[in-house]
Amino acid sequence: MSEAEALAQVQDRLIERARADEAVFAAAFTGSLGTGDADRWSDVDVALGVDHPPESVAAAWTEWLATEFGILHHWDLPAPDARVIRVYLLANGVEVDVSFLPSAEYGARGPSWRSLFGPDPVREPFPAPRPYLLVGLAWHHVRHVRVCLERGRLWQAEHWLGALRTQVISLACLRLGLPTEYAKGAHLLPEEFTQALEPTLPRSLAAPEISRALSALVTVLVGELEHSAPETAAKLAPALSHWADFQGTRIPPPQR
Repeated sequence: MSEAEALAQVQDRLIERARADEAVFAAAFTGSLGTGDADRWSDVDVALGVDHPPESVAAAWTEWLATEFGILHHWDLPAPDARVIRVYLLANGVEVDVSFLPSAEYGARGPSWRSLFGPDPVREPFPAPRPYLLVGLAWHHVRHVRVCLERGRLWQAEHWLGALRTQVISLACLRLGLPTEYAKGAHLLPEEFTQALEPTLPRSLAAPEISRALSALVTVLVGELEHSAPETAAKLAPALSHWADFQGTRIPPPQR
């Protein structure tokens, strides 16, 4: 069975199960299935409105999915209130994300929603990330790349460098009205921006190479802040440039 066939089979069986489940009063596809942008690599994202305790409904669905398709692993995404968001990796390789939502939580909160049956309320959209939080995470990550370089912790430095790049991409996406989560809008960013990001990828774990990538990324970050928050850019630029100016390891790595 091809990926596309497996995906279609899972979708069909999920809808059949939802319609037959007396605990489910409504269902909708979300994510790429909700917008019509799904391809053969897409997850199956479905929201279920439930009028039984979400935990008990999730347990019953987990048992059914294990019998119907086989489950390699599943886990719950931390969620507020009474909702349960359970992520499954099925034995056929399809990822299924099911949100079990009580009536007060069920409904569209954005364009990634396609009602399948039942009531179709519209809820308050989830808030966009706050710019000051993204800016704060960015300077935090710049500083921590430098600290890790000073301590000779190169793997940790690379970790913070990647996290910093994520925040820079999110800031640009937020400014341009693009999706910010999980770099979903990154491929829609202007070419001049993404070209400037390419040198921020380290070519090795050598400290000078991570330092070079950090310097390039700080340049992109400051440029982005000059677009979206020029006063903040003026305040932060000297500190960011200082942290990016790494001349060599001052604290040797621990001896084994």
